[in-house]
Amino acid sequence: MIQVVEAAIPDVKIFATKKFGDHRGFFSETYNKRALAEAGIDLDFVQDNHSLSGPKGTIRGLHYQSPPYAQDKLVRVIRGSILDVAVDIRRSSPTFGQHISAVISADQWNQILVPIGFAHGFCTLEPDTEVIYKVTNYYAPDHDHGVLWNDPDLGIKWPVSESEAVLSDKDHRQPRFSQATVLFE
Repeated sequence: MIQVVEAAIPDVKIFATKKFGDHRGFFSETYNKRALAEAGIDLDFVQDNHSLSGPKGTIRGLHYQSPPYAQDKLVRVIRGSILDVAVDIRRSSPTFGQHISAVISADQWNQILVPIGFAHGFCTLEPDTEVIYKVTNYYAPDHDHGVLWNDPDLGIKWPVSESEAVLSDKDHRQPRFSQATVLFE
C-alpha cells in the first residue's frame, strides 16, 4: 500500500510505503504501477540505479538529463538516510528556481518522486547509505547536466558545510544555476 503525499512544490510527491513485520522480518510493496496510476501518476520506469555512499556528508547532485532523455526519478533509501533535494528548473513554472527538500530514510521507509524538469541531488546523513531509484529513461551521457550543489542563489540548507561535503570532481565543477545553459521550458 502506497500513500501519496503532496509536497510544497505540487509536482514533487512523497510516498509513504507500508511495512508489514513479524518475527521473520518484514514485507513491503515498494512499487505498484496500478496504485500509482490510480493516484494520477502514470510512469514507465525503464532502469533501476543503486548507489552506496560510504562517508556521511556525501553529496550527489544536483543532476538532470535533458530531452529527449529527461528522467523522472522514484528514490528510496534501503540503508541509512539522506536529505533529498529537487530544484525546479522549468523556466515557465511558477516555482522556477525554488527547491524542496525532504529526509528520505530506511527507518521512515518513504520515497520521493522527482519529476522531469527538476535537478536532483542528495546528501547522506549517515555513513554507508544505500539509495535505490527508478528512472523513466536510460542514462545518456551527452544529455547529462548539473547545477552547483551549494549555489547561494538556490538557498538550499544542506546539512554539511562546503569543507565537510564529500563530492565527485564532476560535482565540484557544475555551473551555478544562473549559468546553466540547458534548462527546461
